[in-house]
Amino acid sequence: MPELPEVETTRRGIAPHLQDQSVAQLLVHEPRLRWPVAPGMASDVAGQTIRGVRRRAKYLLIDLELGSLLVHLGMSGSLRVLPASEPRRSHDHFDLLLAPAGLTLRYNDPRRFGSLHYLTGAIDEHPLLHALGPEPLGDDFDAAYLHRSSRGRRVAIKLLIMNSHIVVGVGNIYASEALFCAGIRPGRAARSLSRAECGQLVDAIREVLGNALRAGGTTLRDYVNADGAPGYFRQQLYVYERADEPCRRCATPIRHRVQGARATYYCPQCQQ
Repeated sequence: MPELPEVETTRRGIAPHLQDQSVAQLLVHEPRLRWPVAPGMASDVAGQTIRGVRRRAKYLLIDLELGSLLVHLGMSGSLRVLPASEPRRSHDHFDLLLAPAGLTLRYNDPRRFGSLHYLTGAIDEHPLLHALGPEPLGDDFDAAYLHRSSRGRRVAIKLLIMNSHIVVGVGNIYASEALFCAGIRPGRAARSLSRAECGQLVDAIREVLGNALRAGGTTLRDYVNADGAPGYFRQQLYVYERADEPCRRCATPIRHRVQGARATYYCPQCQQ
């Protein structure tokens, strides 16, 4: 699934092309996404001017004059800005036609696990957004917050930081990488972390996500960015999908285990 850096990379790629454009038309070719696209959405957004593009967790918000389009890329979705005349490919599910640029924002998703909603009113109160935790790169996510949130919790620290009610956007790949950076075993009980260790982990999450953003996102089988090119962070991974390979720091073989039905990778020497 595209994680926060991939979604943010997409936002940065499409935002300049959408800013101050008018929605000439929303063409929904396949409404059967994760949730059915509302039948009246096309008429609701037609003619509105795009005021900007934001990201909240792994959701993209395309802000219009009277509301916002909420887009989730699902497990294999991508958004690209193309000439409106560009022929559709398989799995192209909607086009947001832009005027006067003559471009389209096109959504492609082979698995159809993504979604498209039109929101009005208090956007943060929408069921998909209202219970989300703070952004990992924002001021609200700090050592004091993570330490406070982990008190009394027996859950493994990796599962805690992947919980979007605690902090958003720390998916499986980046959770493993951040815990390696912080020197913390992924299976440790969250409540066992000291405040200093929470600070190290917060710094590591920021560093790993920041590096991924600068590199353009992680190369995954299905992921392409807004220019149609893969991300380039995969080559910098320290532990993820490196089971039995030597640790890049100490040469100890990387270990693999399953936590919460997700693959976890760690160094038994560097992480305590």
